Amino acid sequence: MVFTSYIFLFYFLPITLLIYYLFPYKRNVLLLLASYIFYGWCNPWFVFLMFIATLINYWGGRIISQLPTEEPRRYWTLSITVAASLSLLGFFKYFMFFQKNLNFLLLYFGSAALPLYEVILPIGISFFIFQSLSYTVDVYRGDAPPVRSFSDFACFVALFPQLIAGPIVRYNTIADQLVYREHTIDKFSSGVALFILGFFKKLFLANLMGKAADAVFNAEAPGITDAWFGVTAYAFQIYFDFSAYSDMAVGLGRMFGFEFLRNFNAPYHADSITDFWRRWHISLSTFLRDYLYIPLGGNRLGEVRTYVNLTIVMLLGGLWHGASWVFVIWGAYHGLLLAFERWRGKKSVYEKLPHFVRVGITFVLVLFSWVLFRCPTLEDATRFFQAM
Repeated sequence: MVFTSYIFLFYFLPITLLIYYLFPYKRNVLLLLASYIFYGWCNPWFVFLMFIATLINYWGGRIISQLPTEEPRRYWTLSITVAASLSLLGFFKYFMFFQKNLNFLLLYFGSAALPLYEVILPIGISFFIFQSLSYTVDVYRGDAPPVRSFSDFACFVALFPQLIAGPIVRYNTIADQLVYREHTIDKFSSGVALFILGFFKKLFLANLMGKAADAVFNAEAPGITDAWFGVTAYAFQIYFDFSAYSDMAVGLGRMFGFEFLRNFNAPYHADSITDFWRRWHISLSTFLRDYLYIPLGGNRLGEVRTYVNLTIVMLLGGLWHGASWVFVIWGAYHGLLLAFERWRGKKSVYEKLPHFVRVGITFVLVLFSWVLFRCPTLEDATRFFQAM
């Protein structure tokens, strides 16, 4: 079920809102049931997978919260919980990618290929795995209190407004809201307005830009002007698409009393790649920073290690977006640019250019990355780069 479908707009959302406000008790339970219906609409088996991930992290967080800080079992509980959660993500999202690459190596060295087993990718699995993991890590670090009940935690993991396309909601940002949140006319009406804005972005901007981009990317031999027009159209399509769903998610959250953090901040106004990642998909970039970059050592282990950490984080960020080598290269591209900007710092000639020139250069660098993001294979991306 998607936000722009008739079933969501005219049936699911009105009925859910009506029940939610008519029965003010056990609202988290009502939201949990509604979210499971929303997520399981196309494939009810996916709800079971989400429930397993929820159960793993709930018990992991509960065990960690009951052990003394210096107790070694806290660390081992966290490790097992993280490994179990990432194993679920790895199997469903990357098993087929692993099979294809293994077969490529087997054929290269003259062996017979193994049979391929297809695995259906559950929609939104990256979001709910990351969100449930954020709870366990936050409890371990002492950054968030343990959840008061399983239903509250399950509601947090499954919360349908941001379940499919984000933003990634971290437990420590809404822990208090799960216990108590205000419901006011002003908050509800601003949520409706924000949802309508996102709805407009998706249908009238993202979809129209997508048609223009598809026409160019699907062409056999686009000219140079067509290629640049096509990738620019795709740049705005993906921005309006992602930001539209984030706006709708924040708006829906407000209708149910939640306040989610902002996910986009005019990313194409960025004057460097570093600035771009402070503005683009903020919930993802801050998640990678706090749960991957900093644990790897951040910038505390010397300059070379800082550049390595930046590249590793963006490589994994690219792989998070999809199980394909083009996403890996997309992540490496951004990682190397971030490392370069960190290395040059204020000494870079780039920093001395007028602001509008820096914005233009950054936008062009981002356009090159969107070619990788849009093309299904490296061969397709290479052909499109040649056209550009």
